[in-house]
Amino acid sequence: MTKFSRAFWTANLSELFERMAYYAIFIVITLYLSNTLGFNDIEASLISGLFSGGLYFLPMFTGAFADKIGYRKAILIAFTLLTIGYLGLGMLPVMLESAGLVEYGEKTHFTGLETSSLRLLIVPVMVILVIGGSFIKSIISASVARETTSETRARGYSIFYMMVNIGAFTGKCFVDPMRSIVGDEAYIYINFFSATLCFIALLTIFFFFHSANTSGEGKSMAEVFRGLGKVFTNGRLLLLILIVTGFWMIQHQMYATMPKYVIRMAGETAKPGWIANVNPFVVVIFVNIITQLMAKRKALTSMAVGMFLIPLSALIMASGNLFEGDIFGMHPITVMMIAGIAVQALAECFISPRYMEFFSLQAPKGEEGLYLGFSHLHSFLASVIGFGLSGILLTAYCPDPALYDSVEAWKADAANAHYIWYWFTGIGAISAIALIIYAKATKSGK
Repeated sequence: MTKFSRAFWTANLSELFERMAYYAIFIVITLYLSNTLGFNDIEASLISGLFSGGLYFLPMFTGAFADKIGYRKAILIAFTLLTIGYLGLGMLPVMLESAGLVEYGEKTHFTGLETSSLRLLIVPVMVILVIGGSFIKSIISASVARETTSETRARGYSIFYMMVNIGAFTGKCFVDPMRSIVGDEAYIYINFFSATLCFIALLTIFFFFHSANTSGEGKSMAEVFRGLGKVFTNGRLLLLILIVTGFWMIQHQMYATMPKYVIRMAGETAKPGWIANVNPFVVVIFVNIITQLMAKRKALTSMAVGMFLIPLSALIMASGNLFEGDIFGMHPITVMMIAGIAVQALAECFISPRYMEFFSLQAPKGEEGLYLGFSHLHSFLASVIGFGLSGILLTAYCPDPALYDSVEAWKADAANAHYIWYWFTGIGAISAIALIIYAKATKSGK
């Protein structure tokens, strides 16, 4: 039985709380921006993409800074900022309502908010969340690297990834029941839930996180910048990041496209939170099994299996329109979305833990935060491009029904809504083929 340090388990517990907070918000972020703050599909997708992208772009810098100041200080800073940021997300609608720009209830009624610059207060709130979250992205995964050996690292990252997905699952569980009870106001209340979780994580780190591994602390800023320069010029790692971006572009559609798609196509009673929870549920069950199954295989081999599953998942998501009538008592759009997300989750089990292990093994001692932060660059690209593409595709193939005078007119324009998923099938297929070429090229030394 592999034994891990208290710092390992404390870091993973704080990751559980942070992921619960994040996914409770992120599953409805585009709905929050549209239904609560009045942004249209393209605006909401752009803001969401920049928010998610920032969380994945800054970790290489915050990770390098965390290597310098120490992980405990950096995590305390992170959870302080996250607590403030989520409180800000919850208080912003309260302030807008008090200004007479919107009336919240089971259904939101805008009274001038769409043209008011006050809703742009979302920007500083998002900035606080991005900075706080970017520390977490690099530090917790780097803590796993520091608290494990090369022999226990794959196991350590499978535990880490299981905790991530337990948090993702439980966080989303609160959204749909709250939405059923209070309607659109759920998008406001859930922010206070997330702020509370981050405050609990802050206390957990303050009292229990003490690591004996302090390599890299106290380095000069010149050393920090030298490390950044070295990792930015590593062409082999940059190319892998670009290839894996295709996988994450599809995975991010669970938040960028799926919530609006299922509500518009399957009806207002659709529950995107529960549908999205298929992903972490499957990951929690299978990630350790698959990691053990592929333990003797190279990281790139395991990743290649997942990369060929991901375009299949998008193709399944597109097939809901092929069926008429309910399946197992559910709308066919919902059923095929669940099936596609389940396949996507299996792909994630093959890819993500081994990807982080691969990057951690490239990191010199004392630079784990930098390298693990750099490894998240794929999700920066996937967020900015994927969310931006989502807004364009939703507008083109599955527009907001509220913009139409009749249901018939909307149905005519949304007849090919499933084409959205064909775009992502193509992106996934190209990425999978690219990874095979990459693996063969790097094996031959090219």
